Amino acid sequence: MLDYVEPVTKLIDELKRLPGIGQKSAQRLAFHILRAHRDETDRLVQSINEVKEKIVLCSTCNNITDVDPCHYCSSPGRDKRSMLVVEEPYNLVTIEKTRDYKGLYHVLHGALSPIRGIGPDDLKIKGLLDRLRSGDVEEIILATNPNTEGEATANYLARLLKPLVPKITRIAMGVPVGSDLEYADEVTMHKALTNRHEV
Repeated sequence: MLDYVEPVTKLIDELKRLPGIGQKSAQRLAFHILRAHRDETDRLVQSINEVKEKIVLCSTCNNITDVDPCHYCSSPGRDKRSMLVVEEPYNLVTIEKTRDYKGLYHVLHGALSPIRGIGPDDLKIKGLLDRLRSGDVEEIILATNPNTEGEATANYLARLLKPLVPKITRIAMGVPVGSDLEYADEVTMHKALTNRHEV
């Protein structure tokens, strides 16, 4: 078997460390980088360095930001009575795109997963508890992912936060808009039926 020269092999090995990138994808990316003009690769390297140098976690909600506190936490227009809990910063962006939610956020940076060794102490739960002690928040909206880890995290948080917040809700789940029922699995159909509403 032929090997690539060492710098190319090293680049492929580093790219394989990225989530969702296997051997073939890493090779394609490495050769794309190899063929790209020097100014393109310099911009890529500069962007990576800039992210590592300038991005921090918001000291209030744990969102990624270049100013602390982030613009969601520092905005006077946000509804301080509602707090939506998400697993990752990119989940927050998805919710903001709807322009429907105007409250506060809290980012856990993961979900409970005993199989992967992730317990409550590995998530940003302590900061959430500290924020709720003020008594201003009237509703917690649990927006964790609709998978085993997300459900476990939502159930754990619901039990933990019940004494601190008057109202705890979970985002609705079920058949996505634009999808056909024939493609829905049993769990999705169960959630859709459970979360049905009157018309």
